[in-house]
Amino acid sequence: MTVVETSRDGAILTITLNRPDKLNAFDIPLLRGLADAVRTAADPAVRAVVLTGAGRGFCVGQDLTALEGAGVENVGDLLREHYHPTMLAIRALEKPVIAAVNGPAAGAGLALACACDVRIASDAASFVPAFVSIGLVPDAGGSWYLSRLIGAPRAYEWMAGGRPLKAPEALAWGLVSEVVPADTFAARVTELAAELAARPTRAVGLMKALFDAAPHATLAEQLEHEATLQAEAVRTHDFAEGVAAFREKRKASFEGR
Repeated sequence: MTVVETSRDGAILTITLNRPDKLNAFDIPLLRGLADAVRTAADPAVRAVVLTGAGRGFCVGQDLTALEGAGVENVGDLLREHYHPTMLAIRALEKPVIAAVNGPAAGAGLALACACDVRIASDAASFVPAFVSIGLVPDAGGSWYLSRLIGAPRAYEWMAGGRPLKAPEALAWGLVSEVVPADTFAARVTELAAELAARPTRAVGLMKALFDAAPHATLAEQLEHEATLQAEAVRTHDFAEGVAAFREKRKASFEGR
């Protein structure tokens, strides 16, 4: 069985974590497979990425049985070698990445969903801050993402309390952008991915870099960053197409270049 599956539909790459019997918990083969899949997503022909889980779970974080086998004293090395590069690579992708949260997302699986640019949830999804339940702290970037998504005070209270969130509450908090009935979830994910893939991909990727930088920047620094990236955007084919479509009063047909 392939523990991470990839499939292409035109410009959309779908990455599926495939350990359904373990609710797609991370072990070394799955982590390696995910890293390989994210590298595949860097292909310029890919204009949107969907990340989801097989079966009834999205990802419930580290497989503790596998962690015991690797030696818990080496957990820092495990994170640095297998988690950190992939989380950074997702943020570095110059295209939208959608977390299609079909079921429980817990621990590092929750962090993985938060690493994506857009989170859409099935009404069967849940979000579980599992770390505190076993005496651990957030990892895989969880504290960084959650501070920005829902604010540091709420993120701390949630992580320290350990209470699972159901999808409607995650929507109310702004953790996800949409909640969809389970029976129409796959169709809505496909629709959303197609919408994002049809947009000017280079501009969307540059926006990602801007919003990642904004929390750390002064206004003057962010203004300069915007000016630098805008100078890149105006040199794209899609900018020329967008201007032409505006002048000709027609819908733009972007090519992602």
